[in-house]
Amino acid sequence: MKIAGVGSAFPKHYYDQDLLVAALKNDWRHRLPNPDILDRLDDSMKVDGRYTARPIDFYENMHRWGQANDVWIEVGLEIGEQALCRALVGAGVAPDQLSAIFVTSVTGIAAPSLDARLANRMGLSRNIKRVPIFGLGCVAGAAGIARAADYVRGYPSQAAALLSIELCSLTLQRDDLSMAHLISALLFGDGAAATVVVGDEVDSDGPEILATKSVLYPNTERTMGWDISEKGFRIVLSPDVPETVLRHLGADVDEFLAEQGLRRSDVKSWVMHTGGPKVLEATAEALGLEKKDLEASWECLRKVGNLSSTSVLLVLEDVYKNRRPQPGTLSILAAMGPGFCSELVLLRW
Repeated sequence: MKIAGVGSAFPKHYYDQDLLVAALKNDWRHRLPNPDILDRLDDSMKVDGRYTARPIDFYENMHRWGQANDVWIEVGLEIGEQALCRALVGAGVAPDQLSAIFVTSVTGIAAPSLDARLANRMGLSRNIKRVPIFGLGCVAGAAGIARAADYVRGYPSQAAALLSIELCSLTLQRDDLSMAHLISALLFGDGAAATVVVGDEVDSDGPEILATKSVLYPNTERTMGWDISEKGFRIVLSPDVPETVLRHLGADVDEFLAEQGLRRSDVKSWVMHTGGPKVLEATAEALGLEKKDLEASWECLRKVGNLSSTSVLLVLEDVYKNRRPQPGTLSILAAMGPGFCSELVLLRW
């Protein structure tokens, strides 16, 4: 199995981080005991700017979950179509040649799901196998690649796509002044990305997927996720996330590699989810890496923030198009997310 194409797309509204912080301070100035806490928090985010689904003044009047979800469907379909088209073109696969599509998002819901609506918009095959995924959050970019690989392993002459659409700005809860939500409002952004995975009988010069592994950590449900009410999604984000990365990631990667007869020193390229500065620092420490080893992840975080499941795919796109390793190089693509869990993918370029 190989990753044959990667593409991304974003809403048309992009704002510098300073402007976004100023807007939040203006909205919360009478409710936060000290609005300057947003400046102090933002100093640690390492984010220059983010895309938003709607112009910034829209969010001042976003009061209902249904209102936000309608925008999620509209904008999600728009940028999802663009990202999937770009990945398909890169892979040399026509829309009606796609045999399966996995669509992941944790920032909205729809029935019929987005994959069905995209099939109508894009002329996908009437026989396409559709697998909408909800609830995996940040880990879903890596997990979706693994599930697409599972599919084409069984159908080696076919192509499957993973599409991630995350519009995190639409989960803003203006009456939630918890530290978790303040961090979320300063860190997460909007966008979409797609990959096309092909079976062994399809030609491609993309990286080969050698193995995948899922790891679920027992009794960690409150580490990350959503509480869902009549107002929509309310962030669950424990300060223990970096410690969880430190505690588990290194051993999980070593065990995964050992199962393939490899060691950590055999891996020369790392495609890691941009969970935030503390998570990236914990990732480097857990794996014994230097900051330059995660340069693509840091650059993605700086440019657009954390886009949940989309982020690791944006890092993959950057490596795929701009930082491609020498042939034969081994990479680990990985993400962690709600569960709490990790997903590991071993690639050979």
